Amino acid sequence: MSNDDLPALANMQPVLRVAPQPRDLNNNGHIFGGWVLSQMDIAGGIMAARVARGSTATVAIEAMEFIAPILSRDLISVYARVERIGRTSIAIRLNVIASRNLDEEQVPVTSGLFTFVALDDNHHPRTIPKESKEKYLS
Repeated sequence: MSNDDLPALANMQPVLRVAPQPRDLNNNGHIFGGWVLSQMDIAGGIMAARVARGSTATVAIEAMEFIAPILSRDLISVYARVERIGRTSIAIRLNVIASRNLDEEQVPVTSGLFTFVALDDNHHPRTIPKESKEKYLS
């Protein structure tokens, strides 16, 4: 993801917007990578639950590259797009953008493909409704 990719975010759903807190900083004054990953997992879980119409669990995260640091005064937005839906799983592309200088600058931070599995009441994989494929992949 680069600055050239920012217009493509219009085709994605903003799922989460959050301001990091001082406790989320590392010794360099940047936000911990693990904190960013957890925000992405939260946003992906929200989107996956919408698609699956129920509980889901994260089962995989494809390689992520941190393009730019998140600074202490940044506001981050996590955008989601469903890339594929299987019988019981959902792959969701998550992109993180940092808003800097009171929203004057939009900085792509990271991107990753997260896979979730739909769960039944006994925490076993369950089939994703057919309607979800029509709604989220059309």
